[in-house]
Amino acid sequence: MQFEPWIEERVLARQGVLHPYDTLDAATTAFVIVDLQNYYTQPGYQGECAPARAIFDKVNQLAAAMRAKGGKVIWIKTSADGADQFWSHHHRHMLTPERSARRLLELGSGHAGFAMPPALDVQSGDLTVVKRCYSALAPGASDLDAVLKAHGLLTVLIGGTVTNVCCESTARDAMMLDYATIMVDDALAAVTPYEHVHSLNNWMLFFGDVLTVDEVVERLV
Repeated sequence: MQFEPWIEERVLARQGVLHPYDTLDAATTAFVIVDLQNYYTQPGYQGECAPARAIFDKVNQLAAAMRAKGGKVIWIKTSADGADQFWSHHHRHMLTPERSARRLLELGSGHAGFAMPPALDVQSGDLTVVKRCYSALAPGASDLDAVLKAHGLLTVLIGGTVTNVCCESTARDAMMLDYATIMVDDALAAVTPYEHVHSLNNWMLFFGDVLTVDEVVERLV
């Protein structure tokens, strides 16, 4: 991703280099892929982010590279089971009744919307973590932090959808929990290019690095 000069200048002033990681130790790195479920990627679902379908090949490419180098691939899936209770404010006040009911239905763990599209290369050796809200690392949202720690993982690569919502929320919390955190530009998708770019600009300014899939693969050791 090409950043505007003023962004590069501020990043350089803060940390001295534009990209702080010359190499990435695959053995302590996880590729965390957020919400590429049918609900968020396929036509006909309320949560469809149509551009997400275009990143499937890049996600598969990086997942394969991680496996080949001994890294971990972690698929994050959102479940709305019980969300009208544990996330009641969101469902009662930030969604219309119709949208709330549809989210609860289509993201239920027994619905096809919860499943992963067959175009994604989800393998038996990968890990799957189910989350309850935007950030997989918010208190009580999932056991992602425990999974990362159990496997000795120190670096988190974030892919999936939507860039500026669940992906950025999870990435911010990962950074706050002291993981080295990288947003992977072409393995992420938002509803509009504007939202995607502005999310990554803000991320780069304050929180962590942004690399492409090819740039990540070049650094894996």
